[in-house]
Amino acid sequence: MEGGVMSPMSPYMNADGTNPGGDAGAEPRGTSPVVLVAGAVSLYATVGVRDFPVAYASRRKPSWMEFSCSGVALSVARVQRAFGHRVRLCALVGDDSAGTAVRAELARLGLLGPGVLRTAVSTTGVVLVNEQGRRMGLPHLAPLDHEVYPWETLETQAGGADLLVLTNVRPLRPLLGRAAELGVPIAVDLHQTDGPDNRYNRPWLEHADIVFASHERLPEPETWAREVFRRHPRCGVLGVGMGARGAAVALRDGRLVRVAAAVRGGPVVNTSGAGDALFSTFLAVWLRTRDPVAALRAGVVHAGWKIGFRRPSAMTLRPGELAAMCEDDPPRTVVGRWD
Repeated sequence: MEGGVMSPMSPYMNADGTNPGGDAGAEPRGTSPVVLVAGAVSLYATVGVRDFPVAYASRRKPSWMEFSCSGVALSVARVQRAFGHRVRLCALVGDDSAGTAVRAELARLGLLGPGVLRTAVSTTGVVLVNEQGRRMGLPHLAPLDHEVYPWETLETQAGGADLLVLTNVRPLRPLLGRAAELGVPIAVDLHQTDGPDNRYNRPWLEHADIVFASHERLPEPETWAREVFRRHPRCGVLGVGMGARGAAVALRDGRLVRVAAAVRGGPVVNTSGAGDALFSTFLAVWLRTRDPVAALRAGVVHAGWKIGFRRPSAMTLRPGELAAMCEDDPPRTVVGRWD
């Protein structure tokens, strides 16, 4: 069964997330949704390798290497901005050389606001990518292990928001209960969680309205949906990224939407961040349409396009371009039941 496709939205943004009018710091105007995004923003090195496992050598020339600012929070924020949403970013950024680079990039993108606070040491990371586009991520989030994001700042930034994207980093974990009392929907991507009994992710499962996760350590979507919806009454939308099999979204009313994978624009170069693209694009379209079929289809297509670049998180389609891609060659979509 085929569902609807999102229609073009404005204002349009450049692929780097900046305003085509030239002012990178201008917040989208009008009645656009307000999205608070909280989490880690890190300085990353992405390194091309021949294959996995990487054989030991005391010195080896990489196939290629690029440095950029990345992290789930930044990936989500960039997509929301590209769709014309007003974004309030909440993050702890180190007072060091990596943090200087991160703040400069956030300022360029118009995302450096009062929610970006200073801490002692920045989060960083390395991603290894082989010639087939498979990746191995090495995120170094330890500088945040004993930090707690200030509740007063989060509460202030959440004022008037339409959605809170609270990523599953440690500084936010103690705040989930109070955030749920603000009356604003909460969304999270749990990434490689291993099921409803995961102790660390429990606060997000208990308080989030929209929950995404990766399939690697989960049962089939039908089983996952039955468990989560039975245990956690607040959750109404449950997404699963399934890699080469596409993605699925289960709804509390019993519907299960499946969309087949859609690689667009050339060979796979880097699959890093494909799940972030799926999650953030689903949210962007869902906020505008409340159509799970259109939102999931857009997320799958956008993710399939992004993985054709060395730095997928830095590349974002304009809404009109994404809509055209979905309409011209829609991926196979099936709407069934999980119950």
